[in-house]
Amino acid sequence: MTSSTPDSPASSGSAQPLQHSAFYKFVVLPDPDAVVLHLRELTSALLGSILVAEEGINGVLAGTAADLDAFEGALAADPRFTGIVFKRSGCVTPPFGRLKIHRKSEIVFMGVPGIDAVRPTGISVSPQQWRELIAADDVVVIDNRNSFEYRLGKFNNAVDPLVANFRDFPEYIKANAPAWQAAGKRVAMYCTGGIRCEKTSAWMQDMGIAIYQLDGGILNYFQTMPDAGKDWQGECFVFDNRIALDTHLNETTTTLEDVYDGEPDGEWRLQRARRLAQSGS
Repeated sequence: MTSSTPDSPASSGSAQPLQHSAFYKFVVLPDPDAVVLHLRELTSALLGSILVAEEGINGVLAGTAADLDAFEGALAADPRFTGIVFKRSGCVTPPFGRLKIHRKSEIVFMGVPGIDAVRPTGISVSPQQWRELIAADDVVVIDNRNSFEYRLGKFNNAVDPLVANFRDFPEYIKANAPAWQAAGKRVAMYCTGGIRCEKTSAWMQDMGIAIYQLDGGILNYFQTMPDAGKDWQGECFVFDNRIALDTHLNETTTTLEDVYDGEPDGEWRLQRARRLAQSGS
């Protein structure tokens, strides 16, 4: 069990720099409540959020490098989470103010019942392969995020589905998939960390569409490709107090007002984000 130390974000006066870790794993968990209790033991020195469901776990945490190393090592050693990948980035602003570990019905809610995301999903594409794929003429590049995320930054040639919430994404796919199929198009899809694409491709493969998904999402692309700026325009929104990262995973000066200005529900999102930040979420 990782314990809180004077240098951990769980205590005041930390002098050590913080790091951020994002991770998820689709895996059958027969007893999610037991997993929640176990994770609470492993994360006593960390802050952030982890969702646990029968379909797996989805988490973002922040802490010192040593405390994150201890947590990641313990989770990776658990046979249930073999192969789990952690994406690290640095922090200037502390990303989170408290720790939340919750049992949920899904680790990413798509609004479509009965999706089995634990089974093999779309065709996983490495960052190196992705660069070549999205430049091909027969490929439709879909940004599987909200419109305000797309507006802040996107891959070259990417299409904005114009959705305000991930639950709206299936309707966009249903409306456009027949045209893609008729034109012989391949579909390449990306999101921030990979989880939204993995859930979507598990659903789309039953529609007979070949789905290519960026392995590890945007964060992995930035982490792997030193020259990611060749393929990416702008910044990447992150759902924590840092707000946005550049292609080198450095925090930018972008504000919440920059992100939500002009959005149809921008004022609601802005006020909600401010409340969450003030409450230490």
